[in-house]
Amino acid sequence: MTTTATFNTLELQVEGPVVRIWLNRPEMRNAIDDVFIRELGEAFAQAEAAPGVRAVVLGGRGPAFCAGANLNWMKKAADYTREQNLQDAAGLPRMLRTLEGSRLPVVARIQGDVYAGGMGLVSVCDVAIAASSANFCLSEVRIGLIPATISPYVIRAMGARAAQRYFQTAERFGAAEAHRIGFVHEVVDADALDAKVDEVLKNILAAAPGAVAESKRLWRDMAGQPITEALNADTVERIATLRASDEGKEGLRAFLEKRKPSWVKPQA
Repeated sequence: MTTTATFNTLELQVEGPVVRIWLNRPEMRNAIDDVFIRELGEAFAQAEAAPGVRAVVLGGRGPAFCAGANLNWMKKAADYTREQNLQDAAGLPRMLRTLEGSRLPVVARIQGDVYAGGMGLVSVCDVAIAASSANFCLSEVRIGLIPATISPYVIRAMGARAAQRYFQTAERFGAAEAHRIGFVHEVVDADALDAKVDEVLKNILAAAPGAVAESKRLWRDMAGQPITEALNADTVERIATLRASDEGKEGLRAFLEKRKPSWVKPQA
């Protein structure tokens, strides 16, 4: 059974273990503003709180996934003082950190163009699947700005060398290039997008939910860190904890007994 909650800028659908959050202002190309930022944070909080939910799909309605900042929001900011700009600019990175820090794996379903702040949204998703027709652009320098608040996530997602180019040139690049530099994980024809997203979800749901959450935390903590004795000790502590957990024991027993573990639902 599917339940739906509608926001001003979003639509949230709960489909059993999967929450689908749709950016839902197609007439504005799903542009980001203060309402969007607040509501997307609220939607993720609802997803986290929903019983039995194990994954989130973030998608967009209309021709664009997310075309960056709402022009009306930018017009207001043009008259802000520096102090007002400091307060206003803090909302987007706070929301991105909420998404990145979610215990739930997040799959980006990218059906259309991704510009500016939209690049930040894709960067914090754990898996990014794009339609071959999608285009990408870090367009900020064209209007005298920089991709400052999204930069930590974008650099991590596409790599420092690619970011060095695209931060400065504001070139538009296609899905094939986004895949080549590692910004998206896979590119498919538009009519195959949902099937590929569902394939990824099937694999996530076959895995142990606690282990998936811990794997996400592991990646976040380990990426880019120097390999030291302290780091090795941390990894030993983590695997020992998981091995001793109820979920870890169930997974090992199921493997040895050649049966499905308890978190995998039997086929109807």
